[in-house]
Amino acid sequence: MGVPGVTSRPSRDDDLTLRDAQALVDTWMADRGWVYWHPLSQLARLTEEMGELARVVNHLFGEKPKRSTESVQDLGLEMADVVYTLICLANSQGIDMQSSLEEVLEKYRHRDADRYPTALRRLPAQFPDDQETEG
Repeated sequence: MGVPGVTSRPSRDDDLTLRDAQALVDTWMADRGWVYWHPLSQLARLTEEMGELARVVNHLFGEKPKRSTESVQDLGLEMADVVYTLICLANSQGIDMQSSLEEVLEKYRHRDADRYPTALRRLPAQFPDDQETEG
């Protein structure tokens, strides 16, 4: 379908932007004569990928250990699968993810400017010996 403002591939020396990634995926799809799936099918695929990501996060940080027979999975690659699937959905709808992300980051910057403490927040599970008591 193509994304407005996305026309070329980045060189290998450039950092890949979301806009570049969208162009790469769009070109890859077009070169193969493929079309993007229906948005509801893409949402189902995104849900599958989120489930895989959740499983890895749970294995790494949760209370459900990975079975010894399961292969090691890469958290970053699982996250990238989610991004790829979102890119396919965005491309199919003509959405420029770069612009949308910039817009939402600006929204959060204003909305949440004074919402959270500036000190580094620690999760109790990260520091089991640190016990805070309520006053």
